Amino acid sequence: MIRINLLKPEAKELPVEEVKREIKPPKMSLIYLFVVFAAAALFFYQRSALNKENTLLEAAQIEKNKLSDVLSKLEEAQKLKSLFERKINLINQLKPQQQLAVRIMDELSKHIPYYVWLSEATYTKQTVHLKGKALSNNLIADYIYSLETSPYFFNVNLLSSTQRTTRDNQYLEFAINANYTLEPESESSPGEDVSEVAK
Repeated sequence: MIRINLLKPEAKELPVEEVKREIKPPKMSLIYLFVVFAAAALFFYQRSALNKENTLLEAAQIEKNKLSDVLSKLEEAQKLKSLFERKINLINQLKPQQQLAVRIMDELSKHIPYYVWLSEATYTKQTVHLKGKALSNNLIADYIYSLETSPYFFNVNLLSSTQRTTRDNQYLEFAINANYTLEPESESSPGEDVSEVAK
């Protein structure tokens, strides 16, 4: 007997699944492709940023080389400025003492008697140290007395007096200390006039 199947044949599910698998794009390969693309983009971005920084650095180096002469001249100018400032400060410190030395030497020479010679005169902190030569002790005593009569000197003391002989010549070497003042009480106004004229 012959059987005829009048029902529609059922579609096989297996081939449909195979077709669906072929149509789906692979997910993992797309992710790998995206990662590679992002890495390449980041690399090119970093490379362009690095090139930009290198060009800026080269420009800054060229500018620095141009300004190196200016910087060296500026350093020399600052050294000269500091040197001049030190010299000016020294001059300003010595300027008030300039008049002092002139007055002391003037007073010392006014009161020195004949046959007395000064070989050294120094002053520190209102004290004058004198060294010299004389033919006798009386001349040294006259010099001390004359200095005491000066309004600028007080407390004049003989420190030493030693007899020396050279080529049949005898003389005395002496040392004297004395205190001084620049403005004696009796002559304070002339001192002020002199300072005003000096200004």
